[in-house]
Amino acid sequence: MKVIKFGGSSLASATQLEKVLTIVKEDASRKLVVVSAPGKRSSEDIKVTDLLIAYYNAYLNSESTTELVEKIVARYEAILDELNLSKEILSDITQAIQQLATLPKENNPHLADAFLASGEDNNAKLVAAFFQQRGLNARYISPLELGLIVTDEPGNARILPSSLNKINAFKATEEILVIPGFFGFTETGDICTFSRGGSDITGSIVAAGVEANIYENFTDVDGIFVAHPGIVREPKTINELTYREMRELAYAGFAVLHDEALMPAYRANIPVVIKNTNNPTHPGTLITTSRMVKHDPVVGIASDQGFASIYISKYLMNRELGFGRRLLQILEELGLSYEHMPSGIDDISIILRERQLSIEIEEQLMKRLELELEPDELRITHGLSMLMIVGEGMRQRIGVMADSTAALAQNRINLEMINQGSSEVSIMFGIREDQEKKAIQALYQTFFADVHS
Repeated sequence: MKVIKFGGSSLASATQLEKVLTIVKEDASRKLVVVSAPGKRSSEDIKVTDLLIAYYNAYLNSESTTELVEKIVARYEAILDELNLSKEILSDITQAIQQLATLPKENNPHLADAFLASGEDNNAKLVAAFFQQRGLNARYISPLELGLIVTDEPGNARILPSSLNKINAFKATEEILVIPGFFGFTETGDICTFSRGGSDITGSIVAAGVEANIYENFTDVDGIFVAHPGIVREPKTINELTYREMRELAYAGFAVLHDEALMPAYRANIPVVIKNTNNPTHPGTLITTSRMVKHDPVVGIASDQGFASIYISKYLMNRELGFGRRLLQILEELGLSYEHMPSGIDDISIILRERQLSIEIEEQLMKRLELELEPDELRITHGLSMLMIVGEGMRQRIGVMADSTAALAQNRINLEMINQGSSEVSIMFGIREDQEKKAIQALYQTFFADVHS
């Protein structure tokens, strides 16, 4: 049993849907197909989800929605026409989209979710009709019928544990079930969407529910790259990595798969493979609970911008009872969460996301730190990037830190911070944003250049 999920770019046009059909037909164990809303057909195109957001805002502000409804319907109609599908399904889709503008606005916390979920829901109906026309024993199934029941948290729904038993009833399905991603239903029957990476979450939940052998996540790249292809030319693809490595990389900026999306599959010990709809014979990237660590100590390099560092130095800080507690209390009372807190005997750095710091909050924070902690030195540095190298093999390989810092030093990249996790799976470097690309290229040359060539 395989659960297979297709992203928006894989479902954007008739040409892409023909590829999807071939992928599903070539493996009889691909019984559960999770779909996103139609994505962009080209870089200038608009995703259906973005059109639905505009539709929702227009309806909320009592503006005309006619043109937006026509645009949304036209996206589905174009796919149907190219596939020579019956227009019967189009009338169902049109009606479903028009009915959104009849939902109550007042005291309706689920209104936005209903609008946004319709992209996936209507696409699942279209894909199921396409499969049927091409001779597959397929049907659309609503998350409600599937048993995908979630917490009542609009825009941030979480699966209820009891749902997995309900989904398990479909484990032996003979039909191909086409499931809309991104949303579930509350116990009271309201639509509730997941957070970022919503369709990936659906796929992961369904895989856990039916106890799948593997969860195949089809996108528009050959897998997960060692480094960002916009920074490193033709980077190597990662063949295999662990959930822990994937989580570290996703946190540090890898956008192929949202790390939260993996949790249901991870808990159920189900491997995930990232594959390319446009190049399905490529093995892709396999994500597992454990892997054989070969000679490569590092599997990937990731980075993320938008950090600030607060440096606090005070002589004999380590002997001052309650210093750390008072520091954290100040952050808590100002509603600030920290990302990292590397420390020495007499100093400590607090790494925060800059988006939390308004001018007023920053002034309050620095004033309180000065008054309540009485540091010898206190300063804040803005415009930092966090650069991370990740790999389970770093535990067995001596000198990874030395090789990394030497490469950065040779390229005249100043380090604002170094932090190694206790698990020894990752090393993080704080650098200036304007040196981020240069730093990634230097580390790629150090750990992957020989492998790549």
